[in-house]
Amino acid sequence: MSSVLYDAQGPRAKQRNILYTVLFVLGAAAVVWWVYDGLAEKHQLDWIKWKPFFTSSQPWETYIWPGLQNTLKAAFFALLIALPLGALFGIGRLSDHRWVRMPAGFVVELFRAVPVLILMITANAVYAEYTAIDTEMRPLYAVVTGLVLYNFSVLAEIVRAGIETLPKGQAEAAKALGMRKSQIMLSVLLPQAVTAMLPAIVSQLVVIVKDTALGGAMMTFPELLASVRPMSANYGANTIACFTIVAVIFVALNFALTSFASRLERWLRRNKKGKGTTPGGAPETIGTPSLVIDDGRAV
Repeated sequence: MSSVLYDAQGPRAKQRNILYTVLFVLGAAAVVWWVYDGLAEKHQLDWIKWKPFFTSSQPWETYIWPGLQNTLKAAFFALLIALPLGALFGIGRLSDHRWVRMPAGFVVELFRAVPVLILMITANAVYAEYTAIDTEMRPLYAVVTGLVLYNFSVLAEIVRAGIETLPKGQAEAAKALGMRKSQIMLSVLLPQAVTAMLPAIVSQLVVIVKDTALGGAMMTFPELLASVRPMSANYGANTIACFTIVAVIFVALNFALTSFASRLERWLRRNKKGKGTTPGGAPETIGTPSLVIDDGRAV
């Protein structure tokens, strides 16, 4: 059966696709077996290397939990600062005033172009040279600063794009009601754009969580990934096991964030529909439109 998007496959195309599928499955199985055989040959799958994570709480209490706390702390502070900054600069890029729009665009494009690791290293050097921040706290400050500078610029573009996707009639209707520009942005446009921006914002939060590992790799920030080295040294050089446990924790954490965001997005959409609004945010009208007076009577 043909579709608007593609034509139905013929017998030869079906046979070819089945052959490709079988070859792909066999290739994937061969790669999995090659990896498994290599790990087994190096004794990386021996129970003695995995035993500490399942029979003792010491590696979790000494290494993994403190590292996870630092990862969440850095990600939380970075998002807490970057989100309002991103909203501010995103709105600034939409300003009618050139003296606001041009500097906002320059700052956003500048920090979007610089790798986040360079921002972290630069911030760490600045804090070491010009501030009296304690040596133990300096890596946290540097990691948060680098994450904020990079991610606020990305969030600014998300906010700008989310607002620009709204129908222009929303702002025009608000202007016709006599609302000021700030009222239109804060009361009309921004609340409607939140639902559209939410998936991209959560994706950026996942990036923030993962990028904390750069601080552990380059600036001795004791986050989750940085806990692998001392943990592996104290438990028989089980590097593969340590990396696997940390990777599973990262996957579970990011999966929880995306699942929560998906549920929140569905709830916001249901709530918007329950209030009788269209996807663009305009009230639905069924039948003959009526004029609603302040006391609720319709004519």
